[in-house]
Amino acid sequence: MSSKIKKGCVKVDLASLIGFIACFILVVFGIVSGDDGFAAIGFFMSGSSALITFGGAFMSTMMSVSMSDFIAGLKSFTLAFKTVKVNIPEMITKIIELSNIARKEGLLSLEEAAGNLDDEFMKKGIMLIVDGTDPELVRGILETELDSIEARHKDKIGFWETCASMGPAWGMIGTLVGLIIMLQHMTDPSTLGPAMAVALITTFYGSMLANWVCTPTANKLKANNAIEVQAKAIMIEGLLSIQAGENPRVIEEKLKSFLSPKDRTSGAEERAGGEA
Repeated sequence: MSSKIKKGCVKVDLASLIGFIACFILVVFGIVSGDDGFAAIGFFMSGSSALITFGGAFMSTMMSVSMSDFIAGLKSFTLAFKTVKVNIPEMITKIIELSNIARKEGLLSLEEAAGNLDDEFMKKGIMLIVDGTDPELVRGILETELDSIEARHKDKIGFWETCASMGPAWGMIGTLVGLIIMLQHMTDPSTLGPAMAVALITTFYGSMLANWVCTPTANKLKANNAIEVQAKAIMIEGLLSIQAGENPRVIEEKLKSFLSPKDRTSGAEERAGGEA
């Protein structure tokens, strides 16, 4: 059996990339479109405000996790710009092919077929079946691994959710610091306006950190996690059905229940084209 089932193809997610850049451009455009033009950008620049807001948000997030998890969380930012494409109809077709092999030649014949698989999760499940592992134990092992994968994903998601909650909080802390300093220098009323503006910059920074970076990143990681979990859940059901000796047609209908009606149709068309 020469065909291979490929892992999810990872490529740049245009929606995330365009959204990230467009948010920045729209904010800058809103700032410079006033009477001050590009000079207004200077009103939003403050080193001390950035230090309090970004430094405070990330350091308090560091306090919430271990150092290794903090570093891994920062690195996971790049995952927001990648989309994991899993061709579930193709995966179901591959499972049906494996079921036909097992039905004609026996479960032991799947060992050779497993060598042509790139997906380690599916390969592991097939080898457990070939080794004659009890079906309940196979399910338990695969579901435990799936739970571990999901737990690791949730750690990254939780990192960005924590950071999103810390950003506005530390922005408010910075604003309070600025207001306290401003109130200590109220002898000159002409300085109140600029001082208030500087105090509010930290709130602006905190809101940008939460709503431009952290929350969208967490949401993208949640979406990627849902895709991977669904794919592996389908694999588990398919492999257990093969082990149980179910009819390939029954297995196909069972696995297609995971798909939307549109994807069920497209999958059937792909198989028809392949047979032709």
